[in-house]
Amino acid sequence: MLSQIGVIGMAVMGKNLALNLADHGFKVSIYNRTTSISLDVIEENPQKGFVLTRTVEEFVNSLSTPRKMIMMVQAGAPVDKVIESLLPHLQAGDILMDGGNSYYKDTIRRYHQLKSLNINYMGVGVSGGEDGARFGPAIMPSGDKQTYLEVEDMLTSIAAKAYGEPCCFYIGQDGSGHYVKMVHNGIEYGDMELIAEAYNLLKQVGGKNTVELQEIFEEFNKGELDSYLIEITAKILKKIDDETGLPLVDVILDVARQKGTGKWTAQESLDLNVDSSVLTSAVFARFISEIKDMRIQASALYEDVKPVSSIIDEDIVESIRRALYASKLIAYAQGFALLTAAAKENQWNLDFAAIAKGWRGGCIIRAAFLNKIAKAYQDDPGLKHLLLAPEFAVILKNYQADLRKVVILAIEKGVPVSAFANALSYFDAFTSRRLPANLIQAQRDFFGAHTFERVDKEGVFHEQW
Repeated sequence: MLSQIGVIGMAVMGKNLALNLADHGFKVSIYNRTTSISLDVIEENPQKGFVLTRTVEEFVNSLSTPRKMIMMVQAGAPVDKVIESLLPHLQAGDILMDGGNSYYKDTIRRYHQLKSLNINYMGVGVSGGEDGARFGPAIMPSGDKQTYLEVEDMLTSIAAKAYGEPCCFYIGQDGSGHYVKMVHNGIEYGDMELIAEAYNLLKQVGGKNTVELQEIFEEFNKGELDSYLIEITAKILKKIDDETGLPLVDVILDVARQKGTGKWTAQESLDLNVDSSVLTSAVFARFISEIKDMRIQASALYEDVKPVSSIIDEDIVESIRRALYASKLIAYAQGFALLTAAAKENQWNLDFAAIAKGWRGGCIIRAAFLNKIAKAYQDDPGLKHLLLAPEFAVILKNYQADLRKVVILAIEKGVPVSAFANALSYFDAFTSRRLPANLIQAQRDFFGAHTFERVDKEGVFHEQW
């Protein structure tokens, strides 16, 4: 009996996705360039009935037609090399899915290249890490709608389930699935930075120890901040280091690395003229975390001008909770604003309510308030921006004072809060009837004859300054 699906790449994500497929009754062929890795997977999981293949040709021939294949390999050149090795063995109608973190423009290029050869190519964003791949990720598939329908049952069966629905919806054309996954990761960066800043404020300004911090975040997760990232933060704060007996988080070096998808989101926001300052500030925060040696040198050099960071008497936990919630909403709103601009730029017909629903389970940014986002777009499919949604407006009207209080307090105490500050600045700019951009445009006209528009009449003008 031929296999129903094949998985290429037996690293952690590929292996776990293959196991997930097998758990749901699918006969799976596996292939890895290094055969010994595939053999290890089979030896570790003999009950799964995996079909071992040692060559690309053997892999393709082990699949029923139209052949359905998922590549779980490193983004970039390795994907092109795998496609090149597969092409001589494929036939019209076969379906090739890229489940890695590919750059969406590469996916668009590959989609059109393979379409010209009558091969169906899909960009499939997969979020949730190794645990999600194994037991149910959020899946963001794109390509031709008819192609998606051929694999829909397979993808929805292995996806996470939330509120009785699979976290897998058809995203749209060509590379839109990987674009949505990229924005998901950008929001993830922003969300993580906001949580880290809240943690730091509670510690540096609120004077909370790690035990108290763990209890605070555990309590946060019981309310409107209910989310995967808040949940794991509470678990992280509870973990004790076996070697020192200290909280493990306190012995981890304060340097945060990245793999690039957050940077892609920042670059896209610049290309599409969309302010994603909260998401971008999180990328910059990782950059500055990496220059640890210089930070140590600078902390000594400027020690005498730093504010004295005395612990305040009042309990600021609730204000930080509200500021965190408001800022998280703004971060997600920026992500959806970028998706809105990308849909227009690339002529994608994106369903924002479905995207929000698809992120409610399996993925890293899953959070209870994604239901509010989905409802906002269901109530008004033509919604231009989430901050214009009535329910969001009520929350931000009530919580913006706490966000101001927290940012002011952080500045007074010399505690860095770039994501919080950018969230507040974005909110103030977005809600300003008039900005000082008139002066900037006048300056541009002065030195470069770039012209300007007027508030009192139509037309384009230039002044002899």
